[in-house]
Amino acid sequence: MRWKVLVTAPYIQPVIDRFRDILVENHIDIIVPPVNERLAETELLTWVEDIDGVICGDDQFTKKVLSAAKRLKVISKWGTGIDSIDKEEAEKLGIVVYNTPNAFTDPVADTVLGYILSFSRQIPWTDSEMRAGKWEKRTCTTLRNKTLGVVGVGNIGKAVIRRAIGFGMRILGNDIREISRNFLKDTGTTLLELDELLGESDFVSINCDLNPSSHHLIDKRELNLMKPTAYLINTARGPIVDEEALIGALDNRLIAGAALDVFEAEPLPKNSPLRQLENCLLSPHNANSSPEIWERMHKNTIQNLIDGLQSKR
Repeated sequence: MRWKVLVTAPYIQPVIDRFRDILVENHIDIIVPPVNERLAETELLTWVEDIDGVICGDDQFTKKVLSAAKRLKVISKWGTGIDSIDKEEAEKLGIVVYNTPNAFTDPVADTVLGYILSFSRQIPWTDSEMRAGKWEKRTCTTLRNKTLGVVGVGNIGKAVIRRAIGFGMRILGNDIREISRNFLKDTGTTLLELDELLGESDFVSINCDLNPSSHHLIDKRELNLMKPTAYLINTARGPIVDEEALIGALDNRLIAGAALDVFEAEPLPKNSPLRQLENCLLSPHNANSSPEIWERMHKNTIQNLIDGLQSKR
């Protein structure tokens, strides 16, 4: 029996031929459609009718898409977050969904600290001014005794905290799940309600999952609770932050700045006001960047696909 598999994950598409032997060995024929970051529902509907499996990124596997994929047996997600997949509908239809938990903890946590240091030491702005021929000294701050609020104390949130305590930062955390008392004691993390955390933090790092309870978790009200000297960092999922409200807060200097690796619409539209805001650092959903980790991810994702297909024989 041969399997027909759709490969939409943009990170694995360019290197999929390197894994051709194992795919052929497991009777897998692949289809690689053009993808610009991810496929929307309407785009997927043109591809899924007769596929048996998928290696996907953040493509919109909605109820409508899953219902149209009559032969679909396995979705192997390249990465951790599966919020773009209707998990309930997949389970109802007998479609197995795989992911790789804790895959990008280190590079994402490193990115968060990179943003914190960029803001505290004003690195991007001093570099830009020097290149423009200026010789002006900016006022910077040290991180020791500054307060970091981590929203979502999961694997990545914990890694961010462990890095931040090395700089002598005071740590606040917020999570709907119970956090290990040993971790809180070892890191000196104080758990607070979200409103309190926002009001006390000099830096706020968003590291929670995207789900119905976290959609627009940070909106106009929450942004108004932050200090005017505080910075917001989002490396989790774009829709956790109300982008329109954030643009208003940045434009009116209600907060000092923001760093965004994720957005409500990806790729970020060329006419987005975020591109014009001097106090906003932008990155193209690149916090997971690490060739070594990508290679492990390629292999794990393909193996998950094979395991899932074999279980359906």
